[in-house]
Amino acid sequence: MVPVAVQHEKPREDDELLARVAAGNQSALSELIARHGRGLRTFAARYLGNEGDAEDVVQEVFVTVWKQAVRFDSARGRASTWLYRITANRCIDQRRRQALRTFMGLDDISDEVASREPDAEAATAARQELAIVRDGLSRLPERQRMAVLLRAVGDLDIAAIAEVMGGSVGSAEQLLVRGRRALRDHLAMTAEGRERKSS
Repeated sequence: MVPVAVQHEKPREDDELLARVAAGNQSALSELIARHGRGLRTFAARYLGNEGDAEDVVQEVFVTVWKQAVRFDSARGRASTWLYRITANRCIDQRRRQALRTFMGLDDISDEVASREPDAEAATAARQELAIVRDGLSRLPERQRMAVLLRAVGDLDIAAIAEVMGGSVGSAEQLLVRGRRALRDHLAMTAEGRERKSS
């Protein structure tokens, strides 16, 4: 059995890193980025459906952390939960900006530039299964998608998901149950459709 001290080592280290960031220590911020940057980027990319936007979001997140680390209170929750809450909020902001871009007709320009990238089609073809999962995620209502991704990518428990999303534990659990069910149904229907085509 793992000793309790070891189990809580990472959250405690995260708290210490945030305290050092609050004191203006840049190397502590770099260590925090090394620990959590990849997970936050993966979460943002799955939620937004765009790697470039996810990269921008995570940069914004760590700028916010640098400026607001002094506001983090370890008595109110874990550092990782705080980081995911900031990321979730930035993702929502990015969605709103994206909606405005679509309304203004700026998306067409971005799509043209992306389609000129030499590896774009090859990468899409190589990740067909992942594309099906992403498609399923994109069809989920926003709050279900966020709950599923916070669990799957962020590895947050129900209480932490509820905290990030500003709801009750019960509502977070319901969002997860519904989101997972809808995702499973989508994957089953897609597999069924492929079988029909191949037969």
